[in-house]
Formats: sequence, structure tokens, C-alpha cells
Amino acid sequence: MLSRACLQGVRRGVHVFKRFNSTLVVVEHNNEKLTPITLHAITAATKLGGEVSCLVAGSQCAKVAEEVSKVAGVKKVLLADSDAFKGFLPEALTPLVLATQSQFKFTHILAGATALGKSLAPRVAAKLDVSAISDIIGIQSPDTFVRTIYAGNAIQTLKSNDSVKVITVRGTAFDAADADSGSAAQEEAPAATPSATSEFVSQELSKSDRPDLTSAKSVISGGRGMKNGENFKMLYDLADKMGAAVGASRAAVDAGFVPNDMQVGQTGKIVAPDLYIAVGISGAIQHLAGMKDSKIIVAINKDPEAPIFQVADYGLVADLFKVVPEMSALVDKK
Repeated sequence: MLSRACLQGVRRGVHVFKRFNSTLVVVEHNNEKLTPITLHAITAATKLGGEVSCLVAGSQCAKVAEEVSKVAGVKKVLLADSDAFKGFLPEALTPLVLATQSQFKFTHILAGATALGKSLAPRVAAKLDVSAISDIIGIQSPDTFVRTIYAGNAIQTLKSNDSVKVITVRGTAFDAADADSGSAAQEEAPAATPSATSEFVSQELSKSDRPDLTSAKSVISGGRGMKNGENFKMLYDLADKMGAAVGASRAAVDAGFVPNDMQVGQTGKIVAPDLYIAVGISGAIQHLAGMKDSKIIVAINKDPEAPIFQVADYGLVADLFKVVPEMSALVDKK
């Protein structure tokens, strides 16, 4: 039986353990402002205990570092501002993250479960000879995590004994950190030599007045039932009237109806808007994994047996080519 003094010592030991946890969050941005996923990743980082540092790497991105320094829960911001990080290539960022880890010895390295995060984390983990833990949706302790598997159809709890935990975080599972109540210190990130295996040449970004798909409060997505890309104009028109973003199922993307940056699903973008309208989408598990956390789900499909109706709050068995124009007309009246 432990004495009271021993118990107090154990408690102090646990307290010390938590205090010495430290987490590095890799910041996503466009050199002008933060990408929303970063605020969710910072919230996840604060749940691990200890200090939270953020790494801002880019070209002429000092204003992003300033923005991050104001986020609640952030203790320190490390800035790597160089043309070497144009395009945010994982091949260029990996040596930087490793140099930062070598200097500061973080216990956890976090990134959003985005295209960048999922490209960067495995590279960093491999170099550190640890496992990358992907797409976590919960944190039970500094070494125990919850994530979805089998296209979101099952939940797994896992414990990592690695000295450094390299993790990607599903943004929809964590609230966004307060962006205006922090006062973190800023300093230069450690020097690193980017890999010469890849070079950023240029990029062409599609422009739209619609909200970003991953942060929109309302999303309208189309599936194979749209029949062709031209018919997506119905969804664009309705979305513009509602102030919504437009997404698509993998089937619609694979059929060439829309570009792949509109794909919602396990292998696309993960969304959790207040309102999600699925139009002509059957509801494959891969798609459900990307939108099942939406607050209200509305399904429109002429097949009453479509799996999408099993997760929908409201379902309409009808011809989408009649219903969507009617919805658009009703929005006009209001």
C-alpha cells in the first residue's frame, strides 16, 4: 500500500511528464493567411499538454507568422521565410521539419490531414524511424489516439510507444482555436537544405467567389446521378444563391464531370458543414467518410434504397433534375 507521500510523488511525476510534452504544428497557409485546418490542429496540439510551437514555412510569409502568434495556445512561432519553400513541396519541407526537430526535440509533430499533411508526415516519420499516425479524430492521452479506419466505417484506438509521435489531424474532429487571444514569441526556424529532387515551377489556381469547400457552412455535392459536367451548373446556380460551396463524389470526379479538387470523401476533402446537400449521390462508404460529421444532411436521389438515406436527416426520393430547379426558384422567392 502506497503512503500519502509516495502518492504525492507519483502525482508530481505525472505533472512533470505532462509539463515536458512539447508539440510542433506545421502551419498550412497561402503566404497571405492561415488555412483553417491549422486552427483545428492547434486545438488538437493543446490537448497533448505542454508547450505548442508552430512552424511557418513559405515565401514572403511573415504576415502569416504574425497571424499565428495571435492564436490561443501557441507559445512560440518559428518562421522559415525563403523562396526555397515556394509551392510548399513536401520534399522541401521535410528537411526543415527534421532540422527543427533536431534542435527542439518535440515529443509530437502535428499536421492537418490534408494533401500536404499526408504527404509530409510519412516522410518525416520515415526519417525519424517512427510510425506516422494518420487522420486522428480524438486524443485520450499523449500516446493514445483515436482514428477512423475502413473508410470511416470503424473506429480504432491505438497507443504509440515511439519517442516522437508524428500525427495528421482530421480538422472536423476538433474545434478551431481562438485566433485573436494569443501572444506567442517569434523566432527564426533552424536552417535546412531542401532536397534537390523536386523543384517548384508554377501553379495555376482556380478562382471562385464561392466559399472554400473545407470551411463552408453549406455544401452542395453532386454525384454520378448528375449524368455529365454541364448539369453541375444547376448546383452552381443554387450554391451561389445560398452562399454555399460545391463538392462532388469520387464517381463524379472519376467520370470527368468536375475536377478532383471538388472531391469529398476519404480520398478527397473532409467536410463538416452545418448543411450538406447530397444530390444524385448513392452514398458509398468512401464518400460518407468525408461528410458524415455534417450537422444536417439532406439527400436527393431517385433510388429509395440508396445508402445515403441511412445517414441523411432529410431524404427526398425524387428526380434531381426537377427538384434542384424547384429549390433554386424557392430560394429566389425568399
